[in-house]
Amino acid sequence: MSSEVRLAFAHPSERAEATSRDVPLDRISLRDHVVEVEIGAFQAERGTTQRICFNVVVEVQPLTGPIDDDVDRILSYDRVTEAIGHELSEERLNLLETLAERVAERILLEPQAMRVFVRIEKLDRGPGALGVEIVRGRDQVEPHDHDDDRPHPRLVYLSNAAIASENLSGWIDQIIAGDRPLVLCVGAHDQPRPMTGHRMTQRRIDLLAIEQNAWALAARDLRCKVVATRTELDWAMKNGQICVWAPSKIVLDAVDGPSAAPSDAVALAAWFAATFAAEEMLVIGADLPPDPGVPLRGVPVEQATL
Repeated sequence: MSSEVRLAFAHPSERAEATSRDVPLDRISLRDHVVEVEIGAFQAERGTTQRICFNVVVEVQPLTGPIDDDVDRILSYDRVTEAIGHELSEERLNLLETLAERVAERILLEPQAMRVFVRIEKLDRGPGALGVEIVRGRDQVEPHDHDDDRPHPRLVYLSNAAIASENLSGWIDQIIAGDRPLVLCVGAHDQPRPMTGHRMTQRRIDLLAIEQNAWALAARDLRCKVVATRTELDWAMKNGQICVWAPSKIVLDAVDGPSAAPSDAVALAAWFAATFAAEEMLVIGADLPPDPGVPLRGVPVEQATL
């Protein structure tokens, strides 16, 4: 077997050594770290967990002076496992490539880390291990925005009567007069929709009915832009767009998802508001659910003056 082929399947520590640079670096490694998680792009991988294995090598700057047996002077192994745990808890992912990229970026936020090798393998998808391996250096990674840098929007739930109201654009005018971005949430449309009697398929249908209504709202006021992902939402809020939440992807990809069913649309919107630590969500024309998890203020459609 040629050295190139052998290295392609070797442990990342051997890859790191074979590709070392002129400046010598120390290495720490995590081997055969197995976790069970829901991940994957196929429908068969939704609603079930599978084992994935991490092998990570981090190249770090050698310490200057004596270590003095001081754990605060080194990059702890815990920071590697914490990076993995953090990214697995953020949201459900489809691709190992995405997970590897995010784990590498988080590790490279550590001041000692200079280069990282991340190999992730699925252990339950076939007779062998299916995986991906990436190498990233500090100079290749653009730091992500910290959660504290995200804008905190004002969230407003609009009932179907509110969406149909001739006052809709006027309400939006009043709301956007503030200094916070605006995110609008809606429930399902009033049209009949299929009833399957199956919890998972019905959940999908009910979420799609909400998204159809989101597009109907966007047609009523062209300033409103339907958004489906956190990336879209972050960009839209930072650039002053009025957002209408299309919930399917964020709900289905949430690690700690909402207990509310899509049919309980105000409670679902309140869960979404809680993910932004919203101080309050305004609800126009709908009943307030018990124990919403975020302060709600209800206003009847006919009395809505904002």
